Amino acid sequence: MIIWYLVGDRTIEDCICFIKDVVSRIKGNPLFTSDELPHYEDALLEAYHILELPEPTGKRGRPRKPRKVVDPELDYAVVHKIRKDNRIVKVERKVIFGDLCRIESRLAGSTSNTINTAYVERSNGILRQHVSSLRRKSLCFAKQKRLLEARIAIVIAYYNFIKPHTTLSKNSDKTVTPRTPAQVAGITNSIWSLGYLLARPSYLTD
Repeated sequence: MIIWYLVGDRTIEDCICFIKDVVSRIKGNPLFTSDELPHYEDALLEAYHILELPEPTGKRGRPRKPRKVVDPELDYAVVHKIRKDNRIVKVERKVIFGDLCRIESRLAGSTSNTINTAYVERSNGILRQHVSSLRRKSLCFAKQKRLLEARIAIVIAYYNFIKPHTTLSKNSDKTVTPRTPAQVAGITNSIWSLGYLLARPSYLTD
């Protein structure tokens, strides 16, 4: 599922806001992966930290403030793509937070098997396909931010609740039962229609 989005800039303020909203919508500590934008590291530290109290010095004066220490259960890795002549020639992966063995165990139980950004890049491609304002070198630029946010909200809700996904619809006996991400996540037990979705506007904003 696409669980959240934010229309904004690649700033530390927007990144912290985005990560905060994402964390509020998930349970536990998942494996986070991203590109090398440094703001993600700061935003995740802000969302997953423990306050470590400094040891008293025994001296007079104001005591030192608690220090933010990353939660040991947080797993976060980045992907570094090396390009030459606008082509990717090498991909390097680096663990920023967490335990490498634990991260490898997480990956072994997933469909990815490696640290990458394939899922978010796929989501970006879907949004560009359905929202012309997001396409590169496009004349269909967004004139108002609120209208762009509304278009993206409808597309994401369509993706989650209305459109059956091929990979989610395959059964173990090689038959096919159409399923949406929302069905697989247990949010609903049926495929929604557009009219049913638009009659429930809270799903477009929450």
